[in-house]
Amino acid sequence: MAGVTVRYIVDDVDAAIAFYTDLLGFEMVMRPAPPFAMLKRGDLVPALSQPSGQGGGGQTLADGSSPEPGGWNRFQIQVEDVDAEFERLSAAGAKFRSEVIRGVGGDQVLIEDPSGNLVELFQFKNVSR
Repeated sequence: MAGVTVRYIVDDVDAAIAFYTDLLGFEMVMRPAPPFAMLKRGDLVPALSQPSGQGGGGQTLADGSSPEPGGWNRFQIQVEDVDAEFERLSAAGAKFRSEVIRGVGGDQVLIEDPSGNLVELFQFKNVSR
């Protein structure tokens, strides 16, 4: 599989799969083991890893530190109408870290997956890109 994959550490792979597929339109690529799944939406391929002793992206490191979800890093999904997406996802019970933020080049809203990882929904303003 060529391209760029983004690894997200999640607390619960099943809950993350439901969030990304049911609410954000991703499809399942593979689920070779309970603590790992790979999804796809267009060219974006998130690899979801749950901390475990089974190896891979969720494995505890030699110094004892363990991967954990959250933070402010995120990937961005471009949408046609960020306000409509905010309303749709709010009605579905999604958790947001912000209201819609109005910016110079576009508007955005920050939604959290079930583990607290961010996804930015972004609508470009009508400006030359």
